[in-house]
Amino acid sequence: MDSSQDKNLPATERKLQKTRKDGQGARSRDLSHLAILGMGAVAMLIGAQPLINHLKLAFIHQFSFNAQTVQTPALMLERLLQMGSVGLVACVVFALATIAAALVSGILAGGWIFSFTPVMPKFSRLNPLSGVANLFSKQQMVTVVKMVLMTIVLSFIGWKYLSSGLEDMARVGSQPSPMALAMVGEWLAGGVGIMLLVVFLVALVDVPLQAFLFKSRLKMSHQEVKQEHKESEGNPEIKGKLRQKQREIANRASIQAVPKADFVVMNPTHYAVALRYDEASMDAPQVIAKGTDLLAQKIREVATAHDVPVLQSPMLARALYAHAELDQSIPAPLFTAVAQVLAYVYRLKAALRGEGQMPQALDEVPVPPELDPHQRSAPQGSAT
Repeated sequence: MDSSQDKNLPATERKLQKTRKDGQGARSRDLSHLAILGMGAVAMLIGAQPLINHLKLAFIHQFSFNAQTVQTPALMLERLLQMGSVGLVACVVFALATIAAALVSGILAGGWIFSFTPVMPKFSRLNPLSGVANLFSKQQMVTVVKMVLMTIVLSFIGWKYLSSGLEDMARVGSQPSPMALAMVGEWLAGGVGIMLLVVFLVALVDVPLQAFLFKSRLKMSHQEVKQEHKESEGNPEIKGKLRQKQREIANRASIQAVPKADFVVMNPTHYAVALRYDEASMDAPQVIAKGTDLLAQKIREVATAHDVPVLQSPMLARALYAHAELDQSIPAPLFTAVAQVLAYVYRLKAALRGEGQMPQALDEVPVPPELDPHQRSAPQGSAT
């Protein structure tokens, strides 16, 4: 098996977010058990005595009869509703307390997750083969081992607690009712306290264990990370083609700016770059249009139609096309070359206005070799 397929890389942030969106997170059942049992025990300890006192008064009232009560059957139904409402309120308060404890324990273990995905019907869950595979997963094996150990520990502690309290419970029958109830209550409270202590110790181990198993289950292979990167960032080849198309569209749109140019440099037909310079608003000349092949010819035609000088400077045209962006200042290493061409254009325009002599033909201006794409590719070509 290819080692690249081994899932030994931690889950990416995107996978963690998708997992939470699907309603999955690290959850500890033992922490939930501890929260529910603990809250139930606290509710019983706090509310048992007030509830018993209230029930005593209610029973005294309910079992008091007179002639009017016997002759009015509707009063019996009213008393029944009163007693039922007391029990219903007690049950609702107890249920809300335990539900709140379960929610808080879930949030503490894996954070708040709100999703309907886990309760949506999924027919793949009906596949018996996948169900059998889940029975022997690492998660299930850990759960089985943990439950077996917990059952053994609770059974041993329960047996020891019951055997040590048999004599005390045997004396309950000989005690007055209030004292007998108090003894039973203390005995039950002690048993529940020991049980909560065991569950608490198990939860201390189970919470980090479930977090570890959850992260282990989400581990990814190198191929999955690469595939996710492509999906999130986009395929580099497609992105490159999109950028190329965007540049072509921008270059075509820039033809409308050619009439505003001071001059156009070409190579002689493959590249065309139109430049403009305004001393008042620009720190350096800017490229306002550029293109290759047919687009270069179009730039030349528009420039000729609007009396914009078109000059032959192959190296400068290639360098400007490769390194200058539309509506941006030209690169600093090309300042000298563009300044020479710009000075020639000024002399040419002055001569055309009759304000000076016609300058000689423009020679090839020097361009740093590293900025000329043809110069940079020449050594590679010669090597091959």
